[in-house]
Amino acid sequence: MDKFRILIVEDNGLFRQTLRESLQQSFPRIAVTEAAEGGEALQKVDGFLPDLVFMDIRLPGENGLELTKKIKATHPDITIFILTDYDTPEYRKAASQCGADCFIDKTSFNQVLLEELVRSYYRI
Repeated sequence: MDKFRILIVEDNGLFRQTLRESLQQSFPRIAVTEAAEGGEALQKVDGFLPDLVFMDIRLPGENGLELTKKIKATHPDITIFILTDYDTPEYRKAASQCGADCFIDKTSFNQVLLEELVRSYYRI
């Protein structure tokens, strides 16, 4: 298997950095890149070709649900985890309809859950 690639799409710089560091600590052989908004995320998807995307819902410009739909339309094999502070039934349903593979509430997110989620989808 080539190097496993993860894209973090998150406008909160501190959260993005913490998630990146957590991923690299748990999975030192992965490649991680980041995007702070939708246009940058789409460019990174096409250029970096991630295996997994951690996607925030609320982003500057285009929201994470619409980005998920666009990414899945052109790259259906990319796994997308919605990671948000907005854990409502409406958002969960919308995420599923847009093709998200998993919906995670940031308030319950921790290192153990991060490792379990990544390992449940990929053997890394």
